[in-house]
Amino acid sequence: MPLPPLLLIFIGLPILELVLLFEVHGIVGFLPTVLLVFATGIVGATLVRQQGIQTLFNIRQELALGNLPAPQMIDGIMILISGAFLITPGLLTDTLGFALLIPTVRTLIRKAILKRIEKGFQQSYVEIKHVEEDRF
Repeated sequence: MPLPPLLLIFIGLPILELVLLFEVHGIVGFLPTVLLVFATGIVGATLVRQQGIQTLFNIRQELALGNLPAPQMIDGIMILISGAFLITPGLLTDTLGFALLIPTVRTLIRKAILKRIEKGFQQSYVEIKHVEEDRF
């Protein structure tokens, strides 16, 4: 029986992070490795804060114009996920977190998400049943 994907992520990712940290420790030493983890966390948190504030501003701007800020909201979610990755100690999660802070990467992911949602709507159908009320 195969393991569920989330279980693999929650078990496999920390193991992979530890292996990467041990490898970096072996190459540059303990203190530089610890400083690297702290530095990526601090820089990441600063970038997440800046981009999060900008995204909130963009959402408010779209709402003021009477538009639905769906792309900005999806960006906001990705920035939030980026922040979670960046505060998690590890090099792989930091890489994923920084990647999500690149607007071009977010645009590509957003397009893929919207395409998948659209495909789901096209493959599914909605059945509406008319229910007559009993009148007494």
